[in-house]
Amino acid sequence: MIAALTLLLVFQLIGEVIARSLGLPIPGPVIGMALLFLTLMIRGGPGEDLRLTSGQLLQHLSLLFVPAGTGIVLYGDRIAAEWLPLLVALFLSTFLALAVTALVLKALTHKRARPKSEVSQ
Repeated sequence: MIAALTLLLVFQLIGEVIARSLGLPIPGPVIGMALLFLTLMIRGGPGEDLRLTSGQLLQHLSLLFVPAGTGIVLYGDRIAAEWLPLLVALFLSTFLALAVTALVLKALTHKRARPKSEVSQ
């Protein structure tokens, strides 16, 4: 478990170093996650230790929302003052995420259905 946690943190560190040294607008953990994904693709998937550790982290994912809840309490006055732009951004981003997901799903299912119809002809 320690080795798997170390691996996750090393990739996060690498992502932070890349993001800060190149001045990228992408968060370091996102870059680290992409690098970890590419590494796992090349290796053929995660090892058993990484699989078990990540599964345990996902079981306790709700604990990661505690800092966000604390931020909401801490900045409650500002949120109350700027509730309309926040609400618009929330609904717009949710709608865009649903629309993009639907379009990607439609494109993928259409692409997948096409070879079946060509085979039957």
